[in-house]
Amino acid sequence: MTIPFFGCALMHPVHNKIQRTGLTFQPLARIGVPAKACGQSHHARTVANEYAVKRSSRRARIARPVRVRPPDPRDEHFEDLPVSVNASKDGIYFTSRRKSYYKGRRVFVTFPFRSPHDPMNCEYVAVVRVEELPNSKIGVAVHLKLSMNYGGSSGFARERFPESIRL
Repeated sequence: MTIPFFGCALMHPVHNKIQRTGLTFQPLARIGVPAKACGQSHHARTVANEYAVKRSSRRARIARPVRVRPPDPRDEHFEDLPVSVNASKDGIYFTSRRKSYYKGRRVFVTFPFRSPHDPMNCEYVAVVRVEELPNSKIGVAVHLKLSMNYGGSSGFARERFPESIRL
């Protein structure tokens, strides 16, 4: 039986000349690491690397109230008021006790949610990850698709988040 390797391809140094300079480019060699050597399972490292590659912006730990509603009146109506764990300019991660989230589901998110009397400024988002957490909670990661601003006359907001919480 062979041990699975994570990044097992070895690359030989390649010397590439940079045009119009006397410099050469020498990429670093990749070294194969056995999957069991690091203490994590191969699947855990693969999942962690998959999400790290997909992220286009850094996340910041920020605990703010979030309002989540379904966009389609045919769906079961709910209004979830969880608290965010972290956020970036492209997405939000929050925890909830509601079990109706699934990958690919579209919802409206108001972030940060201050009061039901505020204008309905919301984001149209897609659920990209749902995780089981302890204490019968779930972690939900959403990716922002469209910003809507019902409070102003412009129709759509130019910025995804208000000035007060820009990351």
